[in-house]
Order: sequence, then C-alpha cells, then structure tokens
Amino acid sequence: MNPTPSSGTGAPALNRRTFMMSTAAGAAGAAGAAGTGLANAQEPAPAPSRIDTRVVINGQPHALQLEPRASLLDVLREQLGLTGAKKGCDHGQCGACTVHLDGRRVASCLTLGVKADGCAVTTIEGIAAPDGTLHPMQQAFVDHDALQCGYCTPGQVMAAIACVREGHATSEAQIREYMSGNLCRCGAYAGILEAIRDAAPRMRAETEAMEGRRHA
Repeated sequence: MNPTPSSGTGAPALNRRTFMMSTAAGAAGAAGAAGTGLANAQEPAPAPSRIDTRVVINGQPHALQLEPRASLLDVLREQLGLTGAKKGCDHGQCGACTVHLDGRRVASCLTLGVKADGCAVTTIEGIAAPDGTLHPMQQAFVDHDALQCGYCTPGQVMAAIACVREGHATSEAQIREYMSGNLCRCGAYAGILEAIRDAAPRMRAETEAMEGRRHA
C-alpha cells in the first residue's frame, strides 16, 4: 500500500482519491439533513380547535362545534345537509350561496360559520309555509318561468326576498341594481325581474296583514 502523500506541512496532500471521498461524505450528510427536514415538513399539522356555536337555522336551534375557518356555506351543506345554498364561485361573486343572517342577505361562502353564533339563519329550505305552501317569491319564480337549469335559483330567490324587504323593488332599474350580485348563467333575467315585480306587492300585503294582527 502506498503511503499517503504529504504536502510538506504535515497535512496529507489533496489528491483525486481523497477529494472524491470527502465530496461523497459531504453529499451524504447533506442528503441526510434534507431527509430529516422533509420528514419534519410532512408531519401533520395539529387539528384546529373547535368553537362552540349556537345558531337558530330555519327556526330550529343548533348547538355546533365548528372549526374557526369553516364557512357558513360548508357548515350548512356538509354538517347539516341543507344543500339548497349552492357553491358556485366560492368567492362571493355569483350569489348562488345567498342566505339570510338575522334577516340580512349574505354570501355564505364568505361568512365564517362561527360568526353566526347567536344569530338566526334562513335558507331556501326555510321560507315555505309549514304546510308546504310556497313563499310568494318562490311561486312567482314558477309562474314567470324565472329559471332554467335552476342552479342559481335558491340564491336568486333569497336575494329577491331581501331586495323587496329592503325596499329596493320599487322600479325596474332599482331591482336590476340590487339583484346585480346574483348571476344567472342561463340568462333568465327577464323572468327573474317579472317574478320580483309580481311578488313584491304580495309580500308587502302579507307583511301589513301580519303587522295588523300583531297590533290587534
């Protein structure tokens, strides 16, 4: 065996063999460190804690445990089986997920479920009468053929009810303005407009009758 050449300073001289061996050892060490980092990166993140949430949905009280990041839309559809509100764009731009939160229309895909704590939520499943009679707005949509594929219809109906209750259905231009956040890819806008114009006076008459009975 040949002795290791010396550089004359007492340290072994660097030759091709020692260079290759030291390079391989360094690469192996780096690979080991990278593997450890990858293993650490693949460890599952701890599950977020759930928050106790009490909410009344379509007149029924619910005690829920919700993830802080869960949207109201996902809670309604996946936990409660209320699939009337549709997931369209999931960015609050199409209106297919419209529901009422304490009487105010909201895009449920942009509303955190925990934000409904202590509130009343109304979905399309909760607007018909207990005996199955359709809400005047639902009936008007049927009468005026204000739907085609029907995917956007629950959100359109919920937005239309809110539009009337907000006092924004007094003219065609006003209805178009305050319904502009709800998109219909089938283009049934003419029927939707006529349905709202038809239902608005009936809704107002029902509200006045209810107020009269309340004060009688």
